[in-house]
Amino acid sequence: MIEIIDKIVPPPAEVEIESTVQVVVDGRQVTAQAGELVLEAVLRDKEIPHVCYHSKLMGPIQTCDTCLVEVDGQLVRSCGHKVSAGMQIVTESKRAVDARAEAFDVILGNHMLYCTVCDNNNENCTVHNTALAMKVEHQERPFTKKPYEVDMSNPFYRYDPNQCILCGRCVQACQTVQVNETLTIGWELDSPRVLWDGGMQIGGSSCVSCGHCITVCPCNALMEKSMLGEAGYLTATPQKTLDKMIDVIKAIEPEMGYGAVMEVSQTEAVMREERIKKTKTVCTYCGVGCSYDIWTKGRHILKVEPLNGDANAISTCVKGKFGWDYVNHKERLLKPLIREGNTFREAEWEEALTLVASKLGQIKQQHGPDAIGVIISSKATNEDGYVMQKLGRAVIGTNNVDNCSRYCQSPATMGLFRTVGYGGDSGSIEDIGMSALVLVVGSNTAESHPVLATRVKRAHKLFGQKLIVADPRKHEMAERADIHFSPKPGTDLVWLSAMSRYMFDHGYAKNDFIAKWVNGVDDYRKSLDLFTMEFAAEVCAVPLQTLIEVAEMIAHADTMCVLWAMGITQHVMGSDSSTAISNLLLTTGNYMRPGCGAYPLRGHNNVQGASDIGAMPNNFPGYQPVTDATVRQKFEAAWGVTLPPKIGMDNHQMIDAVYDGKMRAIYMAGEDMISADSNANHVAGGFERLEFLVVQDIFFTETCRYADVVLPASPALEKEGTFTSTERRVQRLYQALPELGNSRADWKITQDIANRMGANWNYTHPSEIMAEMAPLTPLYAGVSFDRLEGYKTLQWPVTPDGKDEPILYTERFNFPDGKAKFFPLEYRKPSDSPDEEYDLFLNNGRILEHFHEGNMTHRVAGIFKETPERWVEISPALAKEREIDSGQWVRLTSRYGSLKIKVLVTARVTGKQIYLPLLSQEGPVNVLTGSFTDTATDTPAFKETAVNMQVLPEKGSNPLKRLNFRYSGSPTPQTGVEVERKWKRADYRMPGSAKLVQIETRKSH
Repeated sequence: MIEIIDKIVPPPAEVEIESTVQVVVDGRQVTAQAGELVLEAVLRDKEIPHVCYHSKLMGPIQTCDTCLVEVDGQLVRSCGHKVSAGMQIVTESKRAVDARAEAFDVILGNHMLYCTVCDNNNENCTVHNTALAMKVEHQERPFTKKPYEVDMSNPFYRYDPNQCILCGRCVQACQTVQVNETLTIGWELDSPRVLWDGGMQIGGSSCVSCGHCITVCPCNALMEKSMLGEAGYLTATPQKTLDKMIDVIKAIEPEMGYGAVMEVSQTEAVMREERIKKTKTVCTYCGVGCSYDIWTKGRHILKVEPLNGDANAISTCVKGKFGWDYVNHKERLLKPLIREGNTFREAEWEEALTLVASKLGQIKQQHGPDAIGVIISSKATNEDGYVMQKLGRAVIGTNNVDNCSRYCQSPATMGLFRTVGYGGDSGSIEDIGMSALVLVVGSNTAESHPVLATRVKRAHKLFGQKLIVADPRKHEMAERADIHFSPKPGTDLVWLSAMSRYMFDHGYAKNDFIAKWVNGVDDYRKSLDLFTMEFAAEVCAVPLQTLIEVAEMIAHADTMCVLWAMGITQHVMGSDSSTAISNLLLTTGNYMRPGCGAYPLRGHNNVQGASDIGAMPNNFPGYQPVTDATVRQKFEAAWGVTLPPKIGMDNHQMIDAVYDGKMRAIYMAGEDMISADSNANHVAGGFERLEFLVVQDIFFTETCRYADVVLPASPALEKEGTFTSTERRVQRLYQALPELGNSRADWKITQDIANRMGANWNYTHPSEIMAEMAPLTPLYAGVSFDRLEGYKTLQWPVTPDGKDEPILYTERFNFPDGKAKFFPLEYRKPSDSPDEEYDLFLNNGRILEHFHEGNMTHRVAGIFKETPERWVEISPALAKEREIDSGQWVRLTSRYGSLKIKVLVTARVTGKQIYLPLLSQEGPVNVLTGSFTDTATDTPAFKETAVNMQVLPEKGSNPLKRLNFRYSGSPTPQTGVEVERKWKRADYRMPGSAKLVQIETRKSH
């Protein structure tokens, strides 16, 4: 018997050496991996047609029948059967070849070949290439038009049912990779087609425009609207004219055959290569680190094509796939701006740079170097950030250097430095996917880190991974979880510590692991005396039984990964709560193995990198203390200067120092602090008091309004460099577009300022900057642009010979004795809790389609069309109490400020907890937040804000548009394509099987 694959093969729980077996392919001995697909084994030896099979990630689909071969005498789909030792595989028998030809003829009955005038004729169309490979000249089954119109209802892509071959790749990607579960195929329809939420329109469905379906589509049925009329030399021709051209080709095809027609399309496809540029880049939004090729024609962005990225493979989210229009937006800063009174005038670079260098130099001379601060963007490259922190330390002479991890991830880094010694993810996204249990705490992962979330959703749906979510809101991950519970905001340290105590008390603690690898167990156990389950249930307002269920699930999981984000870090106990997570992982032995560990999910594309390269007041690149004389001497020798030994101010302290008269000037790149720091009114007041403010950005942000000089920078697509993702993965990005107008890459601007202030820097390319940094930075010692060429990546620490560590702590922890440390903790109450006057608890965070305040995404037409405004989420109970509906205008007021906003009534929040996305068209959420911070890192306590709500007279429309997936989307979960339903159709026949013959009997006379 040949085993049929009925589901996707799960990843191994442990890394194992795959066993090999010998099979025979067309008479030749071939080495294969035991249990792999026959098709995979054959493709290593030779090419055979395969249309529906895409990759191991997608798994077998079995809809197209074009990969049919004979195995041990049976005709089988090679993508649907596993290899076994001694298997006899024949690919070129007449029976197999004829069956594949018959199968492909069925495909051509669903797809009209008009390749020369098709925008998908770019040498990567599977249908086109298969027709060439199979030398198809004619088709037996004529193309039959389906009774459906082209669907243009999505802002980013269209579906043409008449070109759809029903391969099911899009459905498989949606159901088993992205796991949004929107797409299915209506196999029972008279004319089958792809459906969205079981219906025939994309717009208004649960589709989140992630782009998986378009990426894997093997033809032009699903295509980016940005490609239409743009890719080909003839594709912009009016549709009626195109139709006539297609009719002419189809008329001559029966006589000439497809060969001649294909020659023309191939020539045209090659011509396209001359004007279509394909550039590898790395996403500039969240910290997942997706990489892909971006296709451009001039400055027009045709498409994003993911395939080879270590972090994402075929995956993208709406922002990474479609969120690039901002680079060409009319509001891009193109020339330097200099303040004159209450307005700005355009200036040339020479004047602007001379003014910046002169003013910074004067302030340094009059007030000392510590009167100046440097704030570095976590969206800029590692090389950009390195030269900026070098400017602060080596040219200005101050350690007043920081980056935006201060607003989000510094507490997570602190918690890991306290306990295990490195401030980064323990492993890779791959480890998260193979873990037996994932615990998500204070992270709206599906919206803030969507591609990483797909791997959790996939493992949970297909491979039995357990999922626990602790979060005030019932977001998507909470809805999918085996257990979702909602601790009272600011109390996570309590239940996390109670979990650790429970493990010790009930014999679940990994005592052998602890004895060998962890210091401080006695003091730690003593610190847990307070944290009983009963105490946690009371303080956290969680049922005792729920906490016990969570503890038992953790105790019995072979491996566990903990994912957390700003719901943990943006509290006054952010560092301590992060430490409690690592303490729990140590207690349960969930370090030092694959599928385990701590995963603080970095919010921006280069938050990890910005801290790695020394954009911090206390550390040189690589977290080397500025107070360490030996370290300082190393950098002094390399930079040829004397460096300050005192820890500088972080960005939060800089604003306070302005009020104290100690901070006189700030040079800031890529940070909109008005929208990012807490207590926006306080920050704005500080900027007004500054003697000199320089802002370097791609748009005129809210912060730019307070600047004396605004310098036009370039976004990621216009420069080269590296980013470091949440996995500690260092990746190269290449310049896809020229710098727009007079905008310039950050490192170039900083170098010019430094040289005008007396430096003598001569960097000509970012690779030279990395070449300087790497030898000075043990974590990056072996990083070089050559080792990162193309899609190559390295996960720090990287030794000088280029060896990296995808999994940390496999041999030791990063402390002198190689052991981890338990870190005892105490609980303190949140800084700002609801009371009689401010009776509502305000939560806040990102939403899927927009990034943070929306400076980039609001300038993407499709995203703006789907989500043009924000809202405050309130519970049905609160809406009933206040007698309001969605669309009602309200005023939210805290102890620090107020803003006006529309209400959205939703069950995602409960009781008197409300949720406000970080979008800031109506004013940043920061006008409501106070100045309380995490005591260890100064990270603002954004998640500890009490407000009251005044209902205003105005009633507006629902802030959710019908096009938005949240409005009425209703997913249709399946295990995949459900190809068995196709096989049950009366008009389906397995190619190569015997045809039914109508026997006509003669009547006797």
